[in-house]
Amino acid sequence: MYLHVANTIEQQIMDDILSIGDKLPSVRMLSKQHDISMSTTLQAYYHLEGKGLIESRPQSGYYVRFNPSRFPDKIEKSNPLQTVKAKNVEAIISEVYDDFEMPGVTRFSLSVPAPEIWPHAKLNKAMIQAIRELPANGTSYDSLQGNEALRRQVARWSTQWGGSLHADDIITTAGCMNAISYGLMALTKAGDTIAVESPVYFGILRFAQSIGLKVLELPTHPDTGVDPDDVKKALRKHNIKVCFFVSNFSNPLGYCMPDEQKEKLVKLLSFHGVPLIEDDLYGDVYFGKQRPKTCKSFDEEGNVLWCSSISKTLAPGYRVGWMAPGKHIEKIKRLKLYHSITSAPVQQAAIANFLAAGRYEYHLRQLRQTLHSNSLQFIRAMGEYFPAGTKVTNPKGGFILWVEMDKKIDAYQLYREAMQYKISISPGTIFTLQNRYHNCMRLSYGMQWKPEVDRALKKLGTLVKEMM
Repeated sequence: MYLHVANTIEQQIMDDILSIGDKLPSVRMLSKQHDISMSTTLQAYYHLEGKGLIESRPQSGYYVRFNPSRFPDKIEKSNPLQTVKAKNVEAIISEVYDDFEMPGVTRFSLSVPAPEIWPHAKLNKAMIQAIRELPANGTSYDSLQGNEALRRQVARWSTQWGGSLHADDIITTAGCMNAISYGLMALTKAGDTIAVESPVYFGILRFAQSIGLKVLELPTHPDTGVDPDDVKKALRKHNIKVCFFVSNFSNPLGYCMPDEQKEKLVKLLSFHGVPLIEDDLYGDVYFGKQRPKTCKSFDEEGNVLWCSSISKTLAPGYRVGWMAPGKHIEKIKRLKLYHSITSAPVQQAAIANFLAAGRYEYHLRQLRQTLHSNSLQFIRAMGEYFPAGTKVTNPKGGFILWVEMDKKIDAYQLYREAMQYKISISPGTIFTLQNRYHNCMRLSYGMQWKPEVDRALKKLGTLVKEMM
C-alpha cells in the first residue's frame, strides 16, 4: 500500500504536476485521503525521501525536492565516422581497471553493483545445497551444454521476456562475455567486419581486435539505441558479417530499444543473412512495470544469438552465464568443447537452486528499487554539482550513466585528478576505437547511496568546474 501511494506521488512529480518547493499533504491528511494508517503514510514519504524526490523540513512537513526540470540536458545521438583508423587506448584501460584492489576508492568506474547489495547468505545456502546434491560433490565434469537444472531454469525464466526456450536450446558459459566471444569466434574470421553501437563496451572492442576483426561503429540514440535504417545503410556499404547490440539498458549509454525497433532489426538482419549477437545482460534490471522484450523474442529463424548472465544482477564472481545460439548451436558447442570442455558445475547448480526457490525475483525487486532510487539521486546530484551544460542520460534500467561534459574537459585527465581524491571514473575514450568521447565519462550508480557517495559526486563536479 505504501508503494502505491509513493508511486502516485512520484508520477505527479515526474509529470511536473508537483514542482520543486511544493508542500505535500501532511501525514494525517494523506492518511485520510487514501484511507491508510499514518505509519503507512510515513513509509511512503520515507520511500520518496530515500529517492531524493522529497525532503522533510523540521516543524513544517514534506516538500518536493527534485523533478525533471532539474535533470541535466539530454545526450544527443552519436555520429561516429564510417571509416577510421583504430586508436589504441590499452594503457588507459589498464590504468583505470588496475585500481580494483586499492582500498577506500569510490568506484564510479566499476560496471557492477557493489558487494553489499548481493544476498550473500542465501547464495551460500544455495552453494552448500549444490555441493551436497551434485555427483562427487561437484568435482566431476558436467555435460558439454552445461548444468541441466540451470538450463531448465533459464528456459523457464525466458517467458519473462516473451521467449519460449527449452533447456536444449541453451549452452552455459563462464559469464556473458564468454558467450559473446564464442559467438564472434564461431561466426567470423580475421579480416571480417562486425557492426556495433557507439559508444560500446570496451571489452567487445578489445576482443574483436584480438581476433583480427574490423569494427564498424554505428550512430546510436541514448534512448532508443541503433536505428534499423542506419543498419540498412551500413549493410549496403559494408560487408558486415555479424551485428552486436545490447538491446536493453546498454553499457554505457543505457538505452532500451523499443519493441517495434527490435522486431524490425531482427527481420532486417534475417533478410540479409547477418547474425545478431544480442547482449541481454541488463534486461532484468528494469525500472518500469514489466521486463522489456529481447530481440530473441522476435527471432523465428534462429538468427539471434541471445547472451546473458547473473554477473550484473546476482553474483559476478560465480562467472555463470548462458546463451541461446539458435541455428548456430552446433558451432558453439564445438567451440566450447575446444576451449573449456565444460563449465564449473557447483556455481551453476547453486544458481539453478537459487532460481528454482523463487529467490531471484525477490532479490531483483529489491535490486531494482535500490538502483532506481540511486539513478534519481545521481541525476539530482549532478544537476546540482556539475557545470551548466553537462549532459547526462536518464536510463530506465541498469546502473550506468553516460555523461557528456564541456568540450574543454579531458575525461582522462579528470580521472587522474579524481584519483588523487580516491574517486574512480571511466573515461569515454575507452568506449570507441575512434578519436571521440574525450569529454565523456561513464559512471556507475550501482552502490548504496550514502553521504560519502554524494560528497564524491560533489568533488567530481568541483574538479570539472576547475578544469573549464
